[in-house]
Amino acid sequence: MSYFIVIYAFKNRKVLSLKLRRKKNKTMEIIEILREASKRIYENVKELAGTEDAAGDFGRGAGGDISRNIDIIAEKTVLDYLKEINFECIVLGEECGRVELSKNSKGFVIMDAIDGSANAVRGVPFFCSSLAFAIEDKLSSITDGVITNLSNGDMYWASKDKGAFLNKSKIKVHDKEPIYKIIGINTSGATPELMKKLHPIFEQHNHIRHFGANALEMAFFARGIIDIFIDLRNKIRVQDIAAGYIIVKEAGGLLLDADLNLLDTDLSYKTRISFIAASNQKIIDDIISQIKK
Repeated sequence: MSYFIVIYAFKNRKVLSLKLRRKKNKTMEIIEILREASKRIYENVKELAGTEDAAGDFGRGAGGDISRNIDIIAEKTVLDYLKEINFECIVLGEECGRVELSKNSKGFVIMDAIDGSANAVRGVPFFCSSLAFAIEDKLSSITDGVITNLSNGDMYWASKDKGAFLNKSKIKVHDKEPIYKIIGINTSGATPELMKKLHPIFEQHNHIRHFGANALEMAFFARGIIDIFIDLRNKIRVQDIAAGYIIVKEAGGLLLDADLNLLDTDLSYKTRISFIAASNQKIIDDIISQIKK
């Protein structure tokens, strides 16, 4: 009799354990999943940047850039975690491409596990991870995003209609007249024609910056330490700005396309974007009016 009781009890414990695990996964908020995945990236790569082990050439990833060892490690960290918790989603990764983790997907995890790979490989302390979740195949359907500064662990995160945060502190874009107007412009690989159009901005403003990782620069903008960020090269991928998109919006910023319409697009790997992140309409009028037509 006791034998069957022990077996029965063991089976019940096992069933209870499975139920609790399933319940935990079911109730776990999306932002918690993204934050945990981002933390794991930080732990796995924080000692790797600037070392020989960060480099390597693993061919071109789905996004078109050369995949480095640090990229592969960071992406594997996220994929392993999502599999571990049985998160039903489709992953759109910068290196791995489209990975279907379930036939009953709840949505898309948009992943640039290392944004600023060149900085990471060389040891320049400005690179990050960018993770976002979208319920549909549109940028505007993003509900959650996390950007982690992988040089120091600072985490920027936001969920739709709940505000944007740096670690535990709420953040907002800078919406007052600044002491120094800091303008971010990505001109990496820009055409001579685009540089000619942008020349008046460079000519009239002394404090122009580009640090080499769009996602982290968008986070800096959302935090209020950059006043406007401009990328008109029509080269940026959805993976680069997905998390920044929701963080900027929740921090009170404006996100526009090259025609100054509200930014939106599909999540295709073929899509390339130009965008402007601005704190208010006034700075758009002040800065964008200087661009040569």
